[in-house]
Amino acid sequence: MIMSSNVDQVISQLPGPLADQVTHWWAEFARQSGDTALETSAAESLPTVWAASEYVARQCLRYPDDFFAMQSRLLQPADREQFNVQWQSVIAPVENEAELMHVLRRFRQREMVRILWRDLAGRAELEETCRDLTWLAETCIDGALNWLYPRFCDQYGTPCYEDGSPMNLVVLGMGKLGAWELNVSSDIDLIFTFAEEGETRGEGRTLSHGEFFIKLGQKLIAVLDQQTPEGFVFRVDMRLRPFGDGGPLVTSFDALETYYQAHGREWERYAMIKARVVAGDQTAGKELMNMLHPFVYRRYLDYGAYESLRDMKVMIAKQVKRKGLEQNVKLGLGGIREIEFIAQVFQLIRGGRDPALQERRVLMVLPLLQEMDVLPEFVVRELEAGYRFLRDVEHRLQGVLDQQTHDLPEEEYPRLRLAWSMGFDNWQSFYGELEYHRQHVHNHFEQVFEAPQNVEEENENIFYDLWHTNLDDEQAAHALEEAGYQKPAAILSRVTDLQGGRLYQSLSTNGKSRLDRLMPLLIGAAAQADDPDTTFERVLEIVRTIARRSVYLALLVENPLVLSQLVKLCQASPWLSRYLSRYPLLLDELMDVRSLYAPPAKTDLAAELAGEMAMIEPDDHEQAMEALRHFKHTNVLRVVAADISDVLPLMKVSDHLSWIAEVILEEALNQAWRHLGERHGQPVGSRESGELGFAVIAYGKLGGFELGYGSDLDLVFLHASEDQNEMTDGPRPLAVPVFYARLGQRLIHILTTQTPAGVLYEADLRLRPDGASGMLVSNLISFEGYQLNKAWLWEHQALVRARGVAGDHDIIERFGQVRQTVLGRERELEGLRSEVIKMRQRMRTELARKAPGCVDLKQGEGGMVDIEFIVQYFVLGYAHQYPALLTWTDNIRLLDTLAQTGLLAEPDTEQLKDAYRAYRGQAHRMALQEQKALAPEGEFDEHLVLVKRIWDQVLGPAPVGEGRGARDE
Repeated sequence: MIMSSNVDQVISQLPGPLADQVTHWWAEFARQSGDTALETSAAESLPTVWAASEYVARQCLRYPDDFFAMQSRLLQPADREQFNVQWQSVIAPVENEAELMHVLRRFRQREMVRILWRDLAGRAELEETCRDLTWLAETCIDGALNWLYPRFCDQYGTPCYEDGSPMNLVVLGMGKLGAWELNVSSDIDLIFTFAEEGETRGEGRTLSHGEFFIKLGQKLIAVLDQQTPEGFVFRVDMRLRPFGDGGPLVTSFDALETYYQAHGREWERYAMIKARVVAGDQTAGKELMNMLHPFVYRRYLDYGAYESLRDMKVMIAKQVKRKGLEQNVKLGLGGIREIEFIAQVFQLIRGGRDPALQERRVLMVLPLLQEMDVLPEFVVRELEAGYRFLRDVEHRLQGVLDQQTHDLPEEEYPRLRLAWSMGFDNWQSFYGELEYHRQHVHNHFEQVFEAPQNVEEENENIFYDLWHTNLDDEQAAHALEEAGYQKPAAILSRVTDLQGGRLYQSLSTNGKSRLDRLMPLLIGAAAQADDPDTTFERVLEIVRTIARRSVYLALLVENPLVLSQLVKLCQASPWLSRYLSRYPLLLDELMDVRSLYAPPAKTDLAAELAGEMAMIEPDDHEQAMEALRHFKHTNVLRVVAADISDVLPLMKVSDHLSWIAEVILEEALNQAWRHLGERHGQPVGSRESGELGFAVIAYGKLGGFELGYGSDLDLVFLHASEDQNEMTDGPRPLAVPVFYARLGQRLIHILTTQTPAGVLYEADLRLRPDGASGMLVSNLISFEGYQLNKAWLWEHQALVRARGVAGDHDIIERFGQVRQTVLGRERELEGLRSEVIKMRQRMRTELARKAPGCVDLKQGEGGMVDIEFIVQYFVLGYAHQYPALLTWTDNIRLLDTLAQTGLLAEPDTEQLKDAYRAYRGQAHRMALQEQKALAPEGEFDEHLVLVKRIWDQVLGPAPVGEGRGARDE
């Protein structure tokens, strides 16, 4: 214990005016209580706390017995359970409504003293203070509801679900209550709702569920909000409910969902970010939050949030100016609301795509924005520091008298009290620190929300006048011609068709407004391209595709960088412009040029995909398939962007596209495995080994690391089970071969199903044993037997480019051994040569494209396939002598091996490699231009002649006749 003289000594350390006031209260406390012996911790902190909060001091004076009883708790942290324990100790004897109101107010007063004491004594961080205030509010709301509900059921009957189970009110906490950010003297924003309509069940008078819960809600508000001689519990604000004060006090889930779908406004999305069930039926409340989730978090990136929150801030700024609130730490420039807006605009924009951002607390959201490279580290650091400082100021202001205020004091004594309670010696030093934080906050707010073009700039744009028909046709055509358009009349016609067409007329007011802002910018941006006319046409098609989803228009209007990147990419490739039109979600990727032009390596791709899949519920197979497709589209876009910008050479382009496919195949296989495992369990051997017992083998372009844009995947599936009678271990067991066949089917389903995000890959499985008539999934031993005894020569040619890409590592390794055995067999060279030539002739006859003045670089004489056949001939004919030929599956490294073994002279292999790269490069460029792999006669003659010469040198003249080819025996 510490005696009065010691308290007086601590008080003497306060600034003069504060010391005088605390001395007066301390003397009054001594007279009323007759006891000044306090515990050391309470006595040492009392002067600081009382000097900062008249409310706490007067509570101690009014209820000294409570103060003495609470001394041991004053500086101790509390958890959620302790609130419940304290509440249960006071609610148990309550028998009537008057006692309930008394108990609620006294409970709130005691806990407020404890929370403020820890805060003002410097024992609690901001997060703890806000959390404890929130827990206090939740305890009071839920405690009052739990006391009232059974008594209302006795009087009016019990609301019930169809199965007869009782139905309770669901109380949504909005704003700071929902986000565990409640301040010292805050209103609580609530929405009342219930699960479904019906009639109460009871012996006496019954009501509709709506009537019952309205009466219950009215009484709950009264016991919390009504002012009595002991004050109030919490001021209750119900204006955030549907239709505000004009709407019913309580609505059903269906009515609430219908309201937000039909009438929900942007500011209500903003408010719902923080919504949370704080009392009542938690299970039903969880169902409700799932129902409302699509309203708050859109599946696409919603850049319209910039415009909406910018408008809200303008309205607030006008209110600040009209009411003279410049010194308001919440609403003024650089205030708390600006930090909240910064955090929440990115939640509204990205939260649907990045579930991590579906977080209610500002101090949790800001670091996430840094991790996602949305905000720089120094900005987040300054916003966090500003938020903590401003919230502490808010608490000091409100803690003085337990009043809801955010205005800085103007008189000398309150200023001294505020500065001292914030740790400053005087008002000037405190105010300087406050201005430092507010200036930083406001600067960052302006940078985030600054409109890319103001109204004056837009109106001065000549293309603004063109779009808004302020120019006649001659003036408009002249403006387009001056800007660089070659066919201004055609461009003007396209613009006019859009503006007067059904699409524009069908847009919402918001959509028209955004398109009106975008089109002048687009006309000007496309004019900067090398071919403005073609570029404008391509981008216009994308605009027409996205016009009804005006959020994408907002993205282009709000982000000039995105529009400029879109123009650049569409100028380079019609294939890419069509790709973006088909998958407009990719427009968001144009925001960050660092990642756009830097496609990740395979390990980074795998980590990225794992992170995305981790955010999806394990049983949400549909969303998992969508995520795979978006992952592919995003990373293909990165590759093609780097490609057309000459950041990546051709071989690296194929590497990256192959890595994307391999990572997707691995994840798709795992998804298929989990899907079947839920129903049928796993093969026992697989569960014991931890491996799948199943592998994906890639042939063709993927197998040879030559994947292109839009390439199919040539796949073969293998499993290792040898016991035809073995069963899986799940609730619906299958024979293991059947299980693996269904696993293959499920994998194909994941790859090829058309979803809103398109198809992952077209899969071709005709290279499996016995082709289309063979088993979808082959046993590895059967596969080996087929390859050794039944396979045609062309199947062994295909095996040259085959490799394992996903699944069981042991099977992949064993497949590699089978491949080496099959390809390493000694073959009779003359017969091999004859069959290779026959097969090549047949392919050329059936597949070579013919066009006047053009040559087919793939199937024509001296083309790509000739080089591939030369390589395959050497592998099949000489691998038994030179096992190094079995190491690689891609043609370039196999040509290197031919030089190293001396089978081909190094000058010849270098010339073949140059020709192969040149052909593939041309085919690649033509694919991006949506054209076939043809070239004008004469352009590639040097390569074509060289390849023909080496073909004749290696394989000789063609024999007479042609056919499918012989079995390779």
